[in-house]
Amino acid sequence: MKTEQRFSAAYLAQGGVIAAFYVALTVAFAAISFGPIQFRISEALVILPVFTPAAIPGVTLGCFLSNLLAGAPVMDVVFGTAATLLGAIGTRMLRGNKLLSWIPPVISNGLIIPWVLKFAYHAEDLIPFMMLTVAIGEVLAVGVLGNLLRGALETRAASLFRGE
Repeated sequence: MKTEQRFSAAYLAQGGVIAAFYVALTVAFAAISFGPIQFRISEALVILPVFTPAAIPGVTLGCFLSNLLAGAPVMDVVFGTAATLLGAIGTRMLRGNKLLSWIPPVISNGLIIPWVLKFAYHAEDLIPFMMLTVAIGEVLAVGVLGNLLRGALETRAASLFRGE
């Protein structure tokens, strides 16, 4: 991607809107967005790099701001954001494969977030248990909700291109 394309007004606007949606969804569902057993609905947006590279900084900034606004410990702000960034990059890399493109966020969050929960929040659960619960939350958010979003956007995009 050329530098001028990467920082175009449309690219920045797309990323900003995605970040705003991520924050809004995280705040709206704050009660289930944080903790050892979490279901962060906003993570469904991590499927959006399939459609635009602007979604990578969008969901990353959204995660960063959500954690910061929630008063999360620095470790969560840094490593939680990194997990979302890695997942979004992986989704973009696998965008051509519907069966696999949603899996990178499950893996990155499932491997990173349990350590954050253990050391930043002093969760008493065992790391393997938290890996399982975080991964299940990501499967539901990205695998189910994200793929529903993907299907809806693909259907809408196809009809837009046909002039419907």
